[in-house]
Amino acid sequence: MKIILTKDIKKVGEAGAVLNVADGYARNYLLPQKLAILANKNNLSKVEQIKKEAELAKLEIENKFKALALKMTDVELSFTRKADENGHLFGSVSDNDIVKALAEKDIEIHRSHVVLEKHLKEIGAHEVTIAFTSEITTTLKVKIENE
Repeated sequence: MKIILTKDIKKVGEAGAVLNVADGYARNYLLPQKLAILANKNNLSKVEQIKKEAELAKLEIENKFKALALKMTDVELSFTRKADENGHLFGSVSDNDIVKALAEKDIEIHRSHVVLEKHLKEIGAHEVTIAFTSEITTTLKVKIENE
């Protein structure tokens, strides 16, 4: 089925792209979620308008992420957890913990933006990367102390 994407979709395409996709994918996902429209004569004339609107939305989101990254440059989070004598935590500090701590400081981010290879399980100072996009990233200082 030939469709026009109305929003950017990872691994599929950018807004305004005219694509051939499986009929079921279009009917069951893209069209009901309003991520695409059918590529007929009338809609093909709207491609440039869709691209412009998507570009404006992308710029707005980028500006929001840049402001959040700037706001987070001086933020340091502290956590208190139980640990053994070697400094190994019985629990851990996860991406959810970091998101909740940031929310308490009036910084709202999604947990998918927190880049952790594994949960933090050691006492001490750690640096956690917050990646909003591939270009917009910041580093957050996380300090874990023994209870």
